Amino acid sequence: MRLYAVVAAGAFRRYATYRVATFAGVFTNTVFGFILAYAYTALWDERPQLGGYDLSQAVTYVWLGQALLMTCAMMGGGFEDELVERIRTGDIAVDLYRPADLQLWWLAGDLGRAAFHLLGRGIVPMALGAFAFELALPADPLTWLAFLVAVALGVVVSFAIRFLVALSAFWLMDGAGVAQMAMLAGMFFSGLLLPLNLFPGVLGEVARALPWSSLLQIPADVFFGKHTGWDLAGAYAFQAGWALALLATGRLLQSVATRRVVVQGG
Repeated sequence: MRLYAVVAAGAFRRYATYRVATFAGVFTNTVFGFILAYAYTALWDERPQLGGYDLSQAVTYVWLGQALLMTCAMMGGGFEDELVERIRTGDIAVDLYRPADLQLWWLAGDLGRAAFHLLGRGIVPMALGAFAFELALPADPLTWLAFLVAVALGVVVSFAIRFLVALSAFWLMDGAGVAQMAMLAGMFFSGLLLPLNLFPGVLGEVARALPWSSLLQIPADVFFGKHTGWDLAGAYAFQAGWALALLATGRLLQSVATRRVVVQGG
């Protein structure tokens, strides 16, 4: 495990070197945060308590979305482009022969990336949002801790989805199409555009049952204290269940791909 801790720390330092990109990302998240916050304000003025949120919670949801946008990679990004390129060029064969697990290696790196983005691109937009709007911030430190646990589980679910997207390049030789579909699904079904609680009928039930809801909707509801006690345990179990299922699927595809590389190499 020491190896993967080093990989995670290295990924954190790697992203920390891109200071201009981080500043640009903070600026972009803040601008879009203000645009969406005013749009939500207009909507909630017309429909108070829409989706079970009051106006303060709705605006807070916007800033949580901007804080977690890169942390949970709701629109993709991170390691998958690099992994797809290594598969396309055949460099992945070197990775598969290394004395390290491929999935755990990339997971560790993605956790380091997510930690940096939470600190580097999450705190500042949230703080600026709190300065400009009345946000519904938890008073109980345990709620903040529960929120961070939900975010961590959301990051793992996000990684597992993007790992599957990258592995598709073993069979498609170009993961661009799958990545585009995953990006659109992530934007829509994570709740980034609108809280999933606003989705009507069957669409809402399906959206909340999909793994992307772990990226924003569940952490946001934990932040608002809507999941407590056994209900909080159920929310964690939902996220962990999707994480385990997707990671297991990724490991299965990784094994199939490894055998394919070994056969072709032989």
